[in-house]
Amino acid sequence: MEAFPPFPPWSLREYALLADGERGALVGPFGEVAWLCAPRWDSEPLFAGLVGGSGVYAVTPVGRFVPGGYYEDGGLVRRSRWIAGDGILECREALAMPADPHRLVLLRRLTAEYAPVRFRTVLEPGSGFGPRRDREPRRTAGGWSLRTGPLRLRWTGAGSARPDRDGRLTAETVLHPGERLDLVLEAADRPLDGPPPDPEKAWRATERAWRAAVPGLGHTLDGRDARFSYAVLRGLTSPGGGGMVAAATTSLPERAEAGRNYDYRYVWIRDQCLAGQAVATFGSYELLDEAVRFTTARLDEHGPRLAPAYTVTGGPVPDQRTVDLPGYPGGHDRIGNRITRQFQLDVFGEALLLYAAAARHDRLDPSARAAVRTAATTIAQRWREPDAGIWELEDRAWTHSRLICAAGLRAIARPRAAGPAGVPDGLAAEWSALADRILAHTSRRARHPSGRWQRSPGDPAPDLALLLPPYRGTPAADDPRTVATLRACRRELTDEHYAYRFRHDGRPLAEAEGAFVLCGFLMALAEHQQGDTVEAARWFEATRGLCGSAGLFSEEYDIAQRQQRGNLPQAFVHAMLLECAARLAGPPGA
Repeated sequence: MEAFPPFPPWSLREYALLADGERGALVGPFGEVAWLCAPRWDSEPLFAGLVGGSGVYAVTPVGRFVPGGYYEDGGLVRRSRWIAGDGILECREALAMPADPHRLVLLRRLTAEYAPVRFRTVLEPGSGFGPRRDREPRRTAGGWSLRTGPLRLRWTGAGSARPDRDGRLTAETVLHPGERLDLVLEAADRPLDGPPPDPEKAWRATERAWRAAVPGLGHTLDGRDARFSYAVLRGLTSPGGGGMVAAATTSLPERAEAGRNYDYRYVWIRDQCLAGQAVATFGSYELLDEAVRFTTARLDEHGPRLAPAYTVTGGPVPDQRTVDLPGYPGGHDRIGNRITRQFQLDVFGEALLLYAAAARHDRLDPSARAAVRTAATTIAQRWREPDAGIWELEDRAWTHSRLICAAGLRAIARPRAAGPAGVPDGLAAEWSALADRILAHTSRRARHPSGRWQRSPGDPAPDLALLLPPYRGTPAADDPRTVATLRACRRELTDEHYAYRFRHDGRPLAEAEGAFVLCGFLMALAEHQQGDTVEAARWFEATRGLCGSAGLFSEEYDIAQRQQRGNLPQAFVHAMLLECAARLAGPPGA
């Protein structure tokens, strides 16, 4: 058999996601698992071809073929399909659920249609971020056992595979219509005791788990896309501690050779709160409860010293460092993040908005109500301090941070805002008064001469993040500052129906960075709030078209090259799509 061809990195739009809450895999059009960290999101990668590292697990037709595929409705069960000659090869694949944090199970079920199809299989565990290490696979009943670093692997259904001269396990198989081949790959940081999983039982359990996890969402603007975004958020959220990673990947560049590539395999408190608020709009409680649980635990532990981000288990994010890999083309491999050095005031406002959303559904327990007081007290103590803001830049008195805190204070001070027990009248009045002071102070210092909000007291430019506080209720939708800010953002920060965060400099918007996908959905919400339902629908449709072929969104979109940029999939984009789908299905202001 000839040598197995290498797997190049593809445009990000070509990748699909498999995830079970504890880890996620990106699968390319050649059936290659190009990225998978094990056993957890922020572990070292088992397969890292996406960023020039070692390791691959692929199922690929032999000869000429056209790749394709789709997700089954209501989950992250993927059907990769290749039209190859006279036949079609299909690979149904998923990370098995319910998930075990110490052991992943990757299911792949292969079938052929119309005619026999020949395909190749290769398995080569990677060596993480370190140097390559030799390892000898060992035969077992029906498959193989392998070791790499701290991980133990077991591959069943692959009894025909053999080690090639490079040490990879490879096989070439012909599958006829009516036949089926189940491949099951396990990877664990503990001994793999007991028999391997039964494929049929594992598939049934995974199907049941996804049916229970994803609500119908038929009352949203587009139920299928909304269900898929919900499934992505569910797949990115650990069922153990409730933490939702910002993305499954690290070091995918926002712009080639610009140095803007970061590790997003951690839980950003802000993103978690945005997701919780999004699912609360249509009364889905599981992800809302997870967001409240994770945020409450961090506020209880760290209080006013709440970090902007944590590991999925609630630990500190390691400091940023580079690793000796080529990286995704245009980027440089970095792991860890400097985020823990920052103070971000707005996360306390977002936390209050999350708690207010949960309270409307009577989902706050005593520990969450205690966290409400912690967040409100921290705002009272620290709202005058400079902070890094929503875009995590240099410390300033960012207008958005102060306005979102005022919005959170007002939201939680409303009647029944802390559940059946309520907020004591004295505290509600105190928090409402604090919101008024913050709003008045910010208006004196950060209102532009034209009447709109500006980015900070020292920066007169508009910022699209300033559309979010009015959407959360402060200032009001009909406040002249709200209307003027939307008008300025529409004029200065959009190009047709592509939206940008802010102007970096005097260059055209698209030359400084990609269109920011979150901002496109935010424009839709802002236009809808102002009563322009037609323009809101235009923004929604244009922005949801920026996904890849599998339906995943990245952080940015290069409109000239029509390419996705940044880590994948970006959780807060899927969260904002969900909120748009729910809000735009109802009347403005609902």
